[in-house]
Amino acid sequence: MASSLTTFTDEARIALDTLSGRAAGLFSPSLRLGVTGLSRAGKTVFISALVHNLIHGGRLPLFEAQKSGRIARAFLEEQPDDAVPRFQYEDHVAALVDDRVWPDSTRAISELRLTIEYESASGWNRLFSAGKLSVDIVDYPGEWLLDLPLLGKSFADFSREAVELAALPVRSDLSQAWRELASAIDPDADADEMMARRLAESFAAYLKACKLDERALSTLPPGRFLMPGDLEGSPALTFAPLMRLSERRRSGSLQAMMERRYEAYKTHVVKPFFREHITCLDRQIVLIDAMQALNAGPAAMADLERAVTEILSCFRPGRGNFVTDLLSRRIDRILVAATKADQLHHESHDRLQAIVRRLADRAVARANFSGADVDVVAMAAVRSTREGTVKQGRETLPVIIGMPLKGEKIDGETFDGKTETAIFPGDLPEKVDAVFELPGPQPEDNEPAIRFVRFRPPKLERTAEGVTLSLPHIRLDRALQFLIGDRLA
Repeated sequence: MASSLTTFTDEARIALDTLSGRAAGLFSPSLRLGVTGLSRAGKTVFISALVHNLIHGGRLPLFEAQKSGRIARAFLEEQPDDAVPRFQYEDHVAALVDDRVWPDSTRAISELRLTIEYESASGWNRLFSAGKLSVDIVDYPGEWLLDLPLLGKSFADFSREAVELAALPVRSDLSQAWRELASAIDPDADADEMMARRLAESFAAYLKACKLDERALSTLPPGRFLMPGDLEGSPALTFAPLMRLSERRRSGSLQAMMERRYEAYKTHVVKPFFREHITCLDRQIVLIDAMQALNAGPAAMADLERAVTEILSCFRPGRGNFVTDLLSRRIDRILVAATKADQLHHESHDRLQAIVRRLADRAVARANFSGADVDVVAMAAVRSTREGTVKQGRETLPVIIGMPLKGEKIDGETFDGKTETAIFPGDLPEKVDAVFELPGPQPEDNEPAIRFVRFRPPKLERTAEGVTLSLPHIRLDRALQFLIGDRLA
């Protein structure tokens, strides 16, 4: 898929940009780490926790360079890309630590440079290396990544696939208003700006409804319809798929207008994002909120698998040699991480990881993805709960203890955001396929076997000297070891 997203001219520009970047890195080694995920998967929290733990010497026993004491220090430096907004690390950490609220989610692309000074484990490397690595962390919305397949699709392809998805049982009620409006449209009618606006707004409302917790769907292109940024209201976002297309579109028709704006969206929004950012990555982590999808049911899990497949198909995987690496960056390691593992007791972590492994393996196979190491992990970049047990009759149940966010509900109880409570979230099924299989008819009062709620960030302890300890986590160290550990060997 990725090879079909660029022209010869694009590849020439990518080669020049890569060569320039490699030349600058000869005396200052760097690694570009992409961080993406669909909304509320925890991208902002992951980056903040990663940086906070490295700067403050957090407990990272599975991160070999830290465990062996070879990291001298880690610190923030000025980022190399002046045209990209800086990731506001300080503001996000203040929200987590001081206010105990989750920071605002990713709305656009941002970047942060973290430099690590270390001692190589190899005596040979110590002779020829300065023991310094700059990690350029690039944060971008997964919704934008899901737009990249559009580069290889015509407006007719886009319309057909959008109509097919909208008719699925899990989407049909949410898309009904748009489908009714679109079905009454004559594509050969004269172009009408107000009609185009009505169609675009109706289609965007349907996509936004799909994102809500009750459905938790993931495959929702065009991504800028959900996160328009500075493009809100522009003609490039004022289009929508059509249900009935004319084989011979008339110049000046509504269909011609929609097709022209769709192509403009690809040319001026999607392609520059791919060329300027995705083709410049060395490593990638894809964060997924499997908990939200599990809450919503098998249809949401199937849609999440579809989204991960689309995402993987857009990367440029592979390992090059000295010559090819000068002209083209390839992603050689990708980590698919299920976030918010702290919403489960550790006894279910292996099952969560097995679910993500099954999802990732199928997505890799469907995307014909090869050339890069792909791993999975169940993690929590910031751990907001602790574990315990409660007695219920003769049973002892494993529970998680924390402060649910205000408005969260479980068993008819609505939490106020100030009270700590113990919750038994239920057990994930032993058979992985069960979470992807649509159930048979259920009684109306049937309660889900598992139910997850979101918690406030933890209250951090302070040392006797008043120093705040690093943010607690689950397997952040394992993620770090896979993503950058080899570069610090």
